Amino acid sequence: MSVIDTRTAVKHIAAFTTVAATALLAILGGALLHAQGQDKEKYSLRSPGGIAFSDFRGYEDWSVVSSARTEEVLKVIVANPAMIKAYKAGVPGNGQPFPQGSMIVKLQWKPKKSTEAPFKVDVPDVFKQAFVMEKDSKRFPKTGGWGYAVFNYDAASDKFAADPEALQDCGHSCHVAVKAKDYIFHPYQKR
Repeated sequence: MSVIDTRTAVKHIAAFTTVAATALLAILGGALLHAQGQDKEKYSLRSPGGIAFSDFRGYEDWSVVSSARTEEVLKVIVANPAMIKAYKAGVPGNGQPFPQGSMIVKLQWKPKKSTEAPFKVDVPDVFKQAFVMEKDSKRFPKTGGWGYAVFNYDAASDKFAADPEALQDCGHSCHVAVKAKDYIFHPYQKR
């Protein structure tokens, strides 16, 4: 191969690499913009009781508190850093309430039997909803300082929607059973 042929080959390789890198960046950028658009739409939601989903921004990365299972759903319960700090300090077992700004989210999936595990186990299938609670005694004085909301997820449309039947105090009547635990069912689980 002559020097001229080598230079031409190098130019073609460089051009191809530039085109490929540009295409990859365009694809990644498009995916990022799509994800940001979905987050913008999700975080623009507000429950009938006035709770904004944007108050819970970042919940996807919050620490796990506990898990639970009913016949219909598998739940993973996560909390924001303020609430995790309170749990680690002994709240509510130490008789203290959770601090203002504490937030907890119950992420709920429809379960399915694992087809891969060599033993019987249910695993998450379709994501169903995010049940959220936030501590703000000024906004929610009639419900022990907690506001409640449900944001349903529709897998077919890949969109969230505020549950129109879930009022800001919908969880309070249920949570009264754990009033002594500042209306929180789930303790921070040992790990």
